[in-house]
Amino acid sequence: VFCYALSQNDGTEWRQRIQSEAEHFIDVSSTSSDVIAKMINKDGIQILINLNGYTKGARNEIFAMQPAPIQVSYMGFPGTTGADYIDYLVTDEFVSPLRYAHIYSEKLVHLPHCYFVNDYKQKNRDVLDPHCQHKRSDYGLPEDKFIFACFNQLYKMDPEIFNTWCNILKRVPNSALWLLRFPAAGETRLRAYAAAQGVQPEQIIFTDVAMKHEHIRRSALADLCLDTPLCNAHTTGTDVLWAGLPMVTLPLEKMATRVAGSLCLATGLGEEMIVNSMKEYEERAVSLALNRLTLQALTNKLKAARLTCPLFDTARWVRNLERSYFKMWNLYCSGQQPQHFKVTENDFDFPYNR
Repeated sequence: VFCYALSQNDGTEWRQRIQSEAEHFIDVSSTSSDVIAKMINKDGIQILINLNGYTKGARNEIFAMQPAPIQVSYMGFPGTTGADYIDYLVTDEFVSPLRYAHIYSEKLVHLPHCYFVNDYKQKNRDVLDPHCQHKRSDYGLPEDKFIFACFNQLYKMDPEIFNTWCNILKRVPNSALWLLRFPAAGETRLRAYAAAQGVQPEQIIFTDVAMKHEHIRRSALADLCLDTPLCNAHTTGTDVLWAGLPMVTLPLEKMATRVAGSLCLATGLGEEMIVNSMKEYEERAVSLALNRLTLQALTNKLKAARLTCPLFDTARWVRNLERSYFKMWNLYCSGQQPQHFKVTENDFDFPYNR
């Protein structure tokens, strides 16, 4: 495994770990793209993974030079690259159903369960300890209110979902919506918009963005997470589910609108958290808030599933990803063109089975 780092060393724990644990780690942050492409080719890379797509710091021109025989998009960009030099997109059947294959330029590789990798079992086990929980008073949150939460960046919100949230707040007595100053400039605008919809000022609560570890632990202080349909919670979605906080999510057609639904399904409790329309979204949120026993049962099931469900089984996910790489390579070696395929855990056509 070769890791080519396009960004300079930022001194973070993860950078140090990847740098020390990867078989080959090469910092190419100050190297020109054509030289990087030659280096990749000389290193004999068979499958080259694009972890950026169209995000900050990306160097897609390296892939345009096609230094490796198989080129794959994964994780960084939740959508198609539209690039004829990217062969595959690693995803799953819920996030990118074959019926929407026309949206993508890549061939779709469907991993079992959920394509979205995480590492909470190793990194954030303190969340599982009932004696290590934060209290609402630690953050100035009201003890007596039903708290809906959305920890997504504010750009993911559009008038339709915010209007729906306002309707929910007006229908659920003594409720509040907990948002992040992400960015801080959005707070005054959203407060004014909510007030114009008839929402009381104390029903909108903003707090500062926290460090990852603290953010996950404090997420459990809310009662229900409300997802943003136009661009879902991705990492934030896994954060809240690991914290044991159920969510309501509405999948649409594009990849970025379906990720939270996949996360929910991979907990085994998707049917209770996924809705099919904006009207159903509002009704589900209100119903769960007004039926505390139903919501508590869902919360308890989610918390109980964390150590066994596929969503948080990193070793299982790694095995399935490696199966997909072997399948890509076998197709290439047999002279076949890239094609859609599905990875199954019990299929011995895949040469990699532990």
